[in-house]
Amino acid sequence: MHLGALFIASHVLTSGSVRETARRFQLSPSTVSTAIHNLETELAMTLTERASGELATLIASGRVLEGLKPIMAAIAELGQWAGHDAAAAESDEAWASRIPVKIVTMERFLEVADQGSINRAARRLRLGQPQLSLQLANLEKFLGHRLFERQAQGSVLTEEGRRAYQIFMAISQAWNDLKSSADERYRRTARSLRIGSIIPTGSESWVARCLGTLVSEWNVRRSNNAISLVSMTADDLREALKSGRIDVAILDSVFGLESFRHRELLQTDMVVIAPPNSTETSVADLVAGHPICMPSPRTGLGHAAMAFSYERAPNRRLRGQDITAADSLPVIVDLVANHGYVSFLGRVSAMPIADKVRIVDLDEHLPMSYHVAFNHRKAAADACIMIIEAAARITSEAVVKTAAVA
Repeated sequence: MHLGALFIASHVLTSGSVRETARRFQLSPSTVSTAIHNLETELAMTLTERASGELATLIASGRVLEGLKPIMAAIAELGQWAGHDAAAAESDEAWASRIPVKIVTMERFLEVADQGSINRAARRLRLGQPQLSLQLANLEKFLGHRLFERQAQGSVLTEEGRRAYQIFMAISQAWNDLKSSADERYRRTARSLRIGSIIPTGSESWVARCLGTLVSEWNVRRSNNAISLVSMTADDLREALKSGRIDVAILDSVFGLESFRHRELLQTDMVVIAPPNSTETSVADLVAGHPICMPSPRTGLGHAAMAFSYERAPNRRLRGQDITAADSLPVIVDLVANHGYVSFLGRVSAMPIADKVRIVDLDEHLPMSYHVAFNHRKAAADACIMIIEAAARITSEAVVKTAAVA
């Protein structure tokens, strides 16, 4: 990382705006975006995200900003020393944003100062002596100060060099503190098994219970891989699996899984869930007499439900504006159970909430299947097997309970 890039990234995290930072420092937005991206890469963490075209800073950015404070103070001191007070004028801030000095160059300067010899430092750093000498010469040229007195017995810091040593040591220590936390996060992330799933209908759903069983049994085995869980839509799960952000995905659609290793998790069929006090017996009457809320087409279930709605039941209500799309299944269940809506679910997802809603069969059988996709890691394949076994147990239990109630 260059000091200038750290200065830019700090301002982005403070202001929350790439464009404002670019205007203030007279830089291109792409240069500013690259600075924040490089900081995220170095620290192995996400600090910002795009939301409706706007940049949003995440909670983690506050901790990073706190860690950057000593570096920003050192940059201000460096600017004063070089005749640029970064706190005094925008032109001087623009200078700070363009400091080309890399942290690795500063650390090599510190090594030479500690060793008292360019040759000894070069051997310790496994660099060629000419290369190290050139980097020090460029550093002196940028700062406008001579940092070393070359003597027969080695290299001795000048008065200006001692000041540079204090500034660069403060920057190096603060940066290493930030990086050490990032390195530990990276090690934890590398060990963890990241599992993504479609959004469960609630804590009693087969998806939630399946994941709970997986975590419990996985930890009993004392596996070296800790498990981290996330829920999202089927489209997002495919993208996360493709980019490597997750290792295993439980999806409600086989679409787009051709390039992944995947297995069928279970088969079911689509049903309508209706308010518990509703009396309509046909799907046509239900959708004609109630507002509809269904998962969005970004989910496999939502895509199938929308296709059914438009192809098999061309009712005015199905094409009207009282159809609400939501990617939160608990909200959909609440709308059906407490607010008079109807919706569509896979039967296996509807059975655990049979005490909250009415389950109505479609006039025509519409099969659905759930799948688990995974990457090349052995831990991912092991988790996949456990998920399939857990799903089989949990869904068979649900069928037995439903039959007993009936």
